[in-house]
Amino acid sequence: MAYQLNLNWPEFLEKYWQKKPVVLKKAFADFVDPITPDELAGLAMEPEVDSRLVSHANGKWQASNGPFEHFDGLGETGWSLLAQAVNHWHEPSAELVRPFRVLPDWRLDDLMISFSVPGGGVGPHIDQYDVFIIQGMGSRRWRVGDKLPMRQFCPHPALLHVDPFEPIIDEDLEPGDILYIPPGFPHDGFTHETALNYSVGFRGPNGRDLISSFADYALENDLGSEHYSDPDLTVREHAGRIEEYELERLRGMMIEMISKPDDFKQWFGSFVTTPRHELDIAPAEPPYEPQEVVDALMGGETLVRLNGLRVLSVSGSVFVNSEPLDVSDAAAADALSRYTTLGKAELGEALTNPVFAEELTALINQGYWFFDE
Repeated sequence: MAYQLNLNWPEFLEKYWQKKPVVLKKAFADFVDPITPDELAGLAMEPEVDSRLVSHANGKWQASNGPFEHFDGLGETGWSLLAQAVNHWHEPSAELVRPFRVLPDWRLDDLMISFSVPGGGVGPHIDQYDVFIIQGMGSRRWRVGDKLPMRQFCPHPALLHVDPFEPIIDEDLEPGDILYIPPGFPHDGFTHETALNYSVGFRGPNGRDLISSFADYALENDLGSEHYSDPDLTVREHAGRIEEYELERLRGMMIEMISKPDDFKQWFGSFVTTPRHELDIAPAEPPYEPQEVVDALMGGETLVRLNGLRVLSVSGSVFVNSEPLDVSDAAAADALSRYTTLGKAELGEALTNPVFAEELTALINQGYWFFDE
């Protein structure tokens, strides 16, 4: 089903985005869960899906990672099952992400779904990303504290908690409500009655991630191979001191490496379209021929992008799943990054171009796009 989000986006971005948390009551009217607890449990048994089980009993926290073989002996209270990137694996759940496409695709992380029984939760913690927590079936009480320096500690090797905090939000969520939390605000969810929660996360890289990834790109592409040189060197009175002009020259060597627009674009396009979680890629069998693809699209059929596939336009170039996309038609390439469903209207005259037809067919045969059934 298509989900309609009742939200004034310009107002939300101005008042709340990366500024302060807020409860958005009835953001999804008449909310219907896209997945059942049994379906979620089934996904958590699959090796390709990142999942974990968190429990709290007798004052002790336990956590384990999937895939799980069974869920026997868990009891009726005090545990939660969580699965990451469910939008990659479950089409109805992926529909929950679509209303958030007014935000940049490159910032979207994934859809995490949790199933929790009464008393279940993962404990008080801080996330370093923006999250929209959608309440499905059941009811959970959410407490959110202010963004202040807080001690973090590990009650279990797989969990990172914070000390108790004074809440600035303390509220029960009902089906269709959304709790938005920016990075750095401590929060804790406690389940009243068996519940499903859907977390749409948006993540930004930190400087360490960027430098580390660019360093890998520089090594792979043999950038920065020129050595430091100093033909203007003069007699040094203090041989043990590095002069300020030498530091500036070294810093300049590093800055120059990221200052080349083409290299920076090629690196960032690859970096930002690399998925953090596995994709459900199924190559077309048997493979399509270009004329089949063109005939289908001209006949009114539509192509659907693989859920979770990262397709982004970076300074006029399009990247797909960490690779640059070599497409002969610029408008069609832009359409591939802009729309998650494509047809004759979006691809336009490119469909009459035999070269583009071959390029598009190759993408379909890789399993990146498929015809809507």
